[in-house]
Amino acid sequence: MHTTGTVQSAPAPQETPEAPAGNASKHARRFGLPVATALVMGNIIGGGIFLLPASVAPFGTVSLVAFGVLTVGAIALALVFGRLAQRDPRTGGPYVYARGAFGDFAGFLAAWSYWITTWVSNAALAVAAVGYLDVLMPVSGHRWTACLAALVILWLPAISNFAGTRYVGAVQLVSTVLKFAPLLLVAIGGLFFFDKHNLGPFHPGGGSPIGAVSASAALLLFSYLGVESAAVSAGEVKDPRRNVGRATVIGTAGAALVYLLGTVSVFGTVAHNHLVKSTAPFSDAVNAMFGGTWGGWAVALAALVSMVGCLNGWTLLSAQTPYAAAQDGLFPAAFARRKRGVPTVGVVVTTVLASLLTVYNYMSGSGKVFDSLILITTFTATVPYLLAAAAQIFHLVSGRRDQVDRARLIRDSVIAAIAAGFSLWLVAGAGYAAVYQGVLFLFVGVVIYAVMAARRQPQRTA
Repeated sequence: MHTTGTVQSAPAPQETPEAPAGNASKHARRFGLPVATALVMGNIIGGGIFLLPASVAPFGTVSLVAFGVLTVGAIALALVFGRLAQRDPRTGGPYVYARGAFGDFAGFLAAWSYWITTWVSNAALAVAAVGYLDVLMPVSGHRWTACLAALVILWLPAISNFAGTRYVGAVQLVSTVLKFAPLLLVAIGGLFFFDKHNLGPFHPGGGSPIGAVSASAALLLFSYLGVESAAVSAGEVKDPRRNVGRATVIGTAGAALVYLLGTVSVFGTVAHNHLVKSTAPFSDAVNAMFGGTWGGWAVALAALVSMVGCLNGWTLLSAQTPYAAAQDGLFPAAFARRKRGVPTVGVVVTTVLASLLTVYNYMSGSGKVFDSLILITTFTATVPYLLAAAAQIFHLVSGRRDQVDRARLIRDSVIAAIAAGFSLWLVAGAGYAAVYQGVLFLFVGVVIYAVMAARRQPQRTA
């Protein structure tokens, strides 16, 4: 899951998809392949990983198979983003690709779904942070207490965003260092304390293992949000036609390696019957490795600071997406207001929505609030991913075949088909409840688009 990024305004679909140097932001620092790769990897590895081993533990070690399948699908998406960036190397990612191929409505759906993904992810991160706060001070004994703690965790980064983007960047630097410390400690150190007896059954739930792989992959997709980071920031990347695809693939593979090692280490150091009930699996892993509770407290503190820092960046990102669409007239104009570089209206609105969703899920009595939230993001995230894959298929089918290398055409078509099928498979794995809530969010957007589209039309005389 990524931290910060910028989705800037894109020209209308009929304009040439070139990216002249003059179109780049005057204040942007263009970065090469190493920095672009670090951006992708750092943005993918967010706060969700600190709770995900416990979320997929009920599925058994079959969830490790899901990690492998998910990585293949994510890399297919990465390759699609790379090809699309070669065709249209402007900042904006899925929003630009969908709008360029299918027009304003598809671009709006991509932006709207991506926006939903960001603020629902904020709610999920706040819930995950409460689990680690509980290690330091008990707060989860009552739903209202846990809910209040989650709301405080949501609003502190929102308030800090009003200090400006420079402050946001400083917080991101500190939280990134603290994020990698416990991850690397468990991912590498845990292998020396690995005990196969802690793994538990391969597939404890019964039924089809394929269904378990699909269901656990739907949860795990949350940890891969951010695969689009280089594409979203393509306008700030040096030689984007060449570097966006490479950075996306290398960064995704690197993040997958950290995730897989971390999850395997947690599975092998924490007993399965304890892991399925854990609210702080990385703290439990460190306690199991070194004994006592001091290590778990230290990891909990680092994880808590990391997730609050991640929320700091995600709050800004969730406001930037509607800001970009508002500049194109696809979102209400109020979202385009900025102060100290921060879209203030977007920060307030998205934090309020995340707060309402957090309260709803806590008060609904669900014992798996984090799981419920990230499954919603699985559905909403796959909408822009699927639209990007469809845009690539559109270009491949509509292009001049006599001017394209046949082997490359076949390869790109297979990759695009895998990316599209992968997105549909994740929607199926998200489950009926997540798809139901996600579709409701999506349909609200259709109504808003109708109003915005009508306002953009010239006034008609009676």
